[in-house]
Amino acid sequence: MRWDEFEKACPELAGLARERFTRDQLAILGTLRSDGSVRISPCEVDFAAGDLLFGMMWESRKALDLMRDPRLTVHSVPPNKENPDGDLKLYGTAVPVTDPDARRAFVDAIEARIQWHPPGDYHLYAFDVQRASHVRFSDAEGMRVSRWRPGTEVVTELRPG
Repeated sequence: MRWDEFEKACPELAGLARERFTRDQLAILGTLRSDGSVRISPCEVDFAAGDLLFGMMWESRKALDLMRDPRLTVHSVPPNKENPDGDLKLYGTAVPVTDPDARRAFVDAIEARIQWHPPGDYHLYAFDVQRASHVRFSDAEGMRVSRWRPGTEVVTELRPG
């Protein structure tokens, strides 16, 4: 589902994701290489036109991965080993963005965020969210795991630390 639909369906995890990705301006992407192994890449993220968007350099390896197989995992960037905000993960597929208005909204979002816009050609993908999770460790609670799938409520489980 598109980002704006995810925010309505799962405001708890979508809110955490929006806060983290807006603050960090970066996420870790997991794509699949042609041999089936995982490629991990940093990528800037922006919210525009109701979508979570990923712009990529023209014909970068991660963009070529997504052209071949759109499955994608997005992981929040941990600031350090304590990671007080926990690990946020989104699972889904990358959808190429070709609509000129959506592409303009993306460029406007980048210009507002870092006063820059992509020179020349670039790949632009919207994230189609299919699952989400958040894991946080604390001395008091142990491990708190929250999971969501479409059509369900967030399920949270506490596990001893």
